[in-house]
Amino acid sequence: MPSTDIWLEKLNGAVGSNGFSVDADDIAPWLTDWRGRYTGKAAAMLSPASTEEVSAIVKIAHEHEIPIVPQGGNSGMVGGATPDDSGHSILLSLRRMNQIRQIDADNQLAICDAGVILQNFHEALEPHGQRFPLTLGGKGSATIGGLVSTNAGGTQVLRHGTMRALVAGIEAVMPDGSIYSGLAALKKDNRGYDLKQLLIGGEGTLGIVTAATLKTCPALVDRCVAWIGVDSPQTAYRLFQFLNMEENRHLEGFEIVPASCLDAVLRHIPDTRSPLAETTPWNVLIEIVRDQPDAIDPRELVESLLEKAFERGLAVDATIATNETQADAFWKLRESISEAERADGPALQHDISVPVHKMADFISDAGPEIEAAFAGTKVAAFGHMGDGNVHFHVKGPEGVQSKLWMDQHAVKITPMVHDLVMQSGGSISAEHGIGQNKREELGRLTDDAQLLTLRSIKTALDPKNIMNPGKLVPLASQRSAP
Repeated sequence: MPSTDIWLEKLNGAVGSNGFSVDADDIAPWLTDWRGRYTGKAAAMLSPASTEEVSAIVKIAHEHEIPIVPQGGNSGMVGGATPDDSGHSILLSLRRMNQIRQIDADNQLAICDAGVILQNFHEALEPHGQRFPLTLGGKGSATIGGLVSTNAGGTQVLRHGTMRALVAGIEAVMPDGSIYSGLAALKKDNRGYDLKQLLIGGEGTLGIVTAATLKTCPALVDRCVAWIGVDSPQTAYRLFQFLNMEENRHLEGFEIVPASCLDAVLRHIPDTRSPLAETTPWNVLIEIVRDQPDAIDPRELVESLLEKAFERGLAVDATIATNETQADAFWKLRESISEAERADGPALQHDISVPVHKMADFISDAGPEIEAAFAGTKVAAFGHMGDGNVHFHVKGPEGVQSKLWMDQHAVKITPMVHDLVMQSGGSISAEHGIGQNKREELGRLTDDAQLLTLRSIKTALDPKNIMNPGKLVPLASQRSAP
C-alpha cells in the first residue's frame, strides 16, 4: 500500500491548496462534536468546491481504502460527523459547496448544494415568495446535506413532514466515486429500489450527498403564535386533538414545554421572559398560519379556538403574540431549551419517539420511573406533541462533576430509557439519527431482520467500509434483543 504521503499528495491535487489542510490548528475545531462528547483525529481535512471534486476525493479514498467522515455544520447530536481517534480518516467538509443552484417558484422547487446553511436558504427564498417548511434551533449552522443525511425533523413536521417528505431529488457521490444524478423531481419513478430514500437518513454511510432538490411552499401571509398554560401532558394531548380536528389545515406547530424547561431558559438565556403572569405546570406553544390571502385571519381563528378550549377545560391560561417580535420571542423560549439545559448542568439527552396517542402517558410515567431508579436525577421531557417526538433529558444531581457523572451513569440510564421507549412501541431515534452515540443500542434493540438488512445494504454498497465507518450500522457482534 502506498505511504500516507503519497495519497495525501493525490488528495491535495484533487482539490488544490484552498481545499486541503493538514494543519492541526485548522482541523482541531472540527474534530469535536457539538455536545463535546466525542473527539477524534484526522489525517487531513478536505474542502471540495464541487461535486466533481468530491468524486475525485472518493475515488482516491476508495483506491487506498481511506475512511471518509463527511461533515456539514458539525451541529449533529449523536457524534455522526466526528472521526475516530485512530487518525487514519480524512474529514470531508462540504461547507465550501454552498451554492443555491436554482429556485423555481412556479413549481415550488429549489436545488441546493449540500453546504448551504438552512437559515441562508430561508432568506434566499423570501424574495421569490416561497419558504422551506423546516426549521430548528440550529438553523444558523445546520446545512442542507446534514439535514438530508440525518432525515431532520424540526418543529413543522406536524404539517409538512420530515426531510424524507421534503426532498424531491438527490445528487450524491457513491463509495467508488461514481456520481448518482437523481435531482429530477419525478412524481413517479418505478426503476426499482429508491436510492434517494436510502441516502436520506443514511448519515453518509452509503454515499455523500452533494446536492438536493427540495420542495418549497408559498411564503406565509401571516401567522398567529400562542402560548397556552395547561395542567398536564394529558390535557395538552386533548388540546392537540381538539385543534387538529378543528383546524388541521393550518396548524403548523404544537410544542409541549414543562415548567422546569421554561425556568431553565429564563435563567440562562438573555432577553427572555415568561409569556404568562402565573407559572403553569405545563405549557403549549402553537402556531397557526395563513399562506393564501383568502384564508381566514389566523388571529381570529386562534381567538375562536382558544375560547372553545377554555370552555372545554383544555387551558389554564393563554396569551397570543401581538406582533412578529413577540412571536419570535415565544419560539425562542422553545428553541433555546437545549442550550439552557446544557448550561444548567450535566444531562443525558434522548431524542426518542412514541406513538402520538401514547406521548402524554409516556412523559407522565417514564420520568418518575427514571427518577426513582436513579436518586437525585430530574427528568425534563418536552417536544413535538403532534408527531410523538419526545426530547427526554435526564439531569444529574446538583453538584456532580459533569463528565464523571455522565461516564458512570449513561451506561445504566440510557438503556432503561430506551427499554421504556420500546415497551411503548417507539423508536430510540426520532430526528437526530444514530451516529456513534446510539449504534450499540440500535444493535441491542433491533430485530434480526432489520439488522441483517442494514448490514447487507452497507456491505453491498460500501464493501471497503470507507464511508463514515463506525456510524449508524451496528457491528455484527451487537446482537438484537431476544
